[in-house]
Amino acid sequence: MADKVRELASKKAAVIFTKSSCCISHSIKSLFYELGASPAIHELDHESNGREMESALRGLGCNPSIPAIFIGGRYVGSAKDVISLHVDGSLKQMLKDAKAIWF
Repeated sequence: MADKVRELASKKAAVIFTKSSCCISHSIKSLFYELGASPAIHELDHESNGREMESALRGLGCNPSIPAIFIGGRYVGSAKDVISLHVDGSLKQMLKDAKAIWF
C-alpha cells in the first residue's frame, strides 16, 4: 500500500491526502486554490482502501496522517507545516518549482 500512496503522491505537482469531514484539510485545500494550484485530492474516507492508505501514510512518516501534503512528489508536512511555509513565503515558491503554479 505504501507504493500506491507514493505513486499517487507523485502523479501531480501538488497532492493532498485528506478526509471529507476534516475542516483543517478544507482550509489547506482552499489555500492551495487561492494560490492558483489545483492539487489532486484523495479523500480517504471515500476510498475503498482508505484505512490502509492512512496507515501507509503513517508508515511513511506522515504524522498526523491527515492532512498529508505532497509537493513535487515530496512530503512537505501536515497543515501546521504548510501554514508555516505559507507565512514565511516559501510555499508559493515550492508550488512554482514543482510546476503546480506558473506565476
